[in-house]
Formats: sequence, C-alpha cells, structure tokens
Amino acid sequence: MNIDKLTEDAVKLLCTLIEIPSTSREENDATNTLKKVMTEEYGLKVERDGNNLWCVASDYDEERKTLMLNAHIDTVRPTVQWTRDPYKATIEGECIYGLGSNDDGASLVSLVQVFRSLYDKILPYNLILAISAEEEVSGKNGMEHLLTVLPKIDVALVGEPTGMQPAIAEKGLMVLDITAHGKAGHAARDEGDNAIYHALDDIAWVREFHFPKESELLGPVKMTATIINAGTQHNVIPSECNFTIDVRSNEQYSNEEIYEIVCQNLKSEVKARSFRLSSSRIDIEHPLVQKAISLDRTPFGSPTLSDQALMRFPSMKMGPGNSSRSHTADEFVKISEIREAITIYQSMLQDLVL
Repeated sequence: MNIDKLTEDAVKLLCTLIEIPSTSREENDATNTLKKVMTEEYGLKVERDGNNLWCVASDYDEERKTLMLNAHIDTVRPTVQWTRDPYKATIEGECIYGLGSNDDGASLVSLVQVFRSLYDKILPYNLILAISAEEEVSGKNGMEHLLTVLPKIDVALVGEPTGMQPAIAEKGLMVLDITAHGKAGHAARDEGDNAIYHALDDIAWVREFHFPKESELLGPVKMTATIINAGTQHNVIPSECNFTIDVRSNEQYSNEEIYEIVCQNLKSEVKARSFRLSSSRIDIEHPLVQKAISLDRTPFGSPTLSDQALMRFPSMKMGPGNSSRSHTADEFVKISEIREAITIYQSMLQDLVL
C-alpha cells in the first residue's frame, strides 16, 4: 500500500470517528466502529477489553523485544465556543474540522494505517497497536487496565499532537486537596481563628517555593493554586478553608517525594488524590529516539500529560497536529500533517533495531 492510499484511508476513518461522540468513558460506539473497520476492511485480528482495542502483528515472538504503538480514542467535551458542529467532519481545503480531529484522531488513524502496512512484515521486533480509552480523564479502565492484559512491552511510541517532533520527556501530574483548620467565631468580635488566613500563608508558600532540582527538558516542578472555598456567611469566622493545588512534576522527583516536601512545609492538612501519574523520560540514546533524530526530528520536553504517565517502560510521544489546537473550539488537523505522519512513522519503524 502506498502513502496516497494509506492517507486516503486515514482521512476517511478520521471523518467517520469524528461523527461518533466518544467522550471519556463513553467510547463504546466509536470503539465498535473502529474494530469493525480494522477487522472487516483491513483484515486485522483485533482484541477488545472494555472500550480499549489492541492488535498484535502476525509474526509475534516472545523472545524478541516489543514496541507498542498507542493512541487514544476518547475526546473531551466540546466547548460552547464552537462555530461548527463539533460532531460533523468538515473538510475545507487542507483542514479537517471536528472534535478530536487533532487530539487524538489524527495520531490514531495514522498509527492504524502504519500498523496495517507493517502487520505482515518481518520485523526485528514485535509490534503491537493499542488504542486506549479514558485518556483525557486518566481513567483506570483505559491504559492502566490495558497494560494488564497486553504482553510485556519494552518501549512505546505514543501518538499525540507534537508536530511530529519527538517528546522524550513529559511532566507528570499530582492534585493536592488541602484543608486549613481554624475556629469559628463572630466576625464582629475579636474571637475565632480564621482558617482563610492560615490558607493564605500556605498558598503564599506554594507560590514562592522553588524545587531545587530542575530538568534540562522539562524545567522546574510547577505548583499552582487553582481552587479555593471557605466560609458559610459574612459574619462568621470560617473554621475551615479548602484549596486545591495542581502539581506538574519533572523527572527529578517522584510524586511521593513532592508530596512529602509539601507536607513538611504547610501547616494545613494535605491529601493527594493519586500518585499514579508520573513524569516520564526516555534516554536520548535509545534507538527509537536516535531513529527520529536521523529523520531530522528535534527532541523536546512536553508540559502536557498523556497515557505515558501510566507506562513504566521507556516511551516517546510523537504525532501529527499541534498541541495548541487540543481542547479548543473549531479543532482541526491538516491532511498534509496526516500524510507526513504516516511517511515518518513508516520510515522510523521499517528498519528500526531495538
């Protein structure tokens, strides 16, 4: 199959998927359709678990290393600023408009076509295609569960909109729910202990503190206060103030280490929603990275989260489109970007040696 045919089929499949709502945890119909196309039109043997799909290339040998191609099928919900129907695929010139076209439809359909073209090829490694659900909400029934049913993975190529540049590091995420405690009292009298003031002291520390270990690719750990709630009425000193901190970790710290540092410096009660979304990094000397560099790709560090955060093996993020278009109104991807992605993916994978 030549690039023209693969691109044509990728665009057709993308337009089909755009018109099937597939917000996180509601991917069933899109998963059904994708599996049907992959089996009935492409002749692939596809497995399903929940709303996840995976497919193993025909020459699998457990003695060889295994490369996983991954993209996600779910989308965020459309914003109210859309001027087009987000669930109608609209092609205008080079641009394909529609919800999920850029994030993550273009990567998904490009990787499906590349996997299809290599399915029966003899490669020096095993090739697995994994289409995950619930990526946009880091759900436990998406990649986290999928990895429990897949064969052992040695490295992953994660399709996300990076302009086909290789992201070899990615920031992790930890959300902290924090409660400052005080004592209720009447606001007209000098009594009580205002929990808001305790919270303000702790938020000031969050704002000013700098973690000493920075990353060459990802920069410093970033903490941001994003939500605050306190008080019941104007004349009552609040006994409790709740606020939320968004933490974006680099690979120099585990989420657990960051949590301990925060706990040691705040007077308030600190609870982490999860430690599971870790920062990731792949060695620049890894054969997958070096292959991308040989194709004039430039490694960088990505501030945005993906399913890489759940992978405990080396992974590189690279796909068509632009991250700045993700989660925006009138989201689009260019046909030329899909064609470029298929071309580069094929060049990377055909003679790769792990």
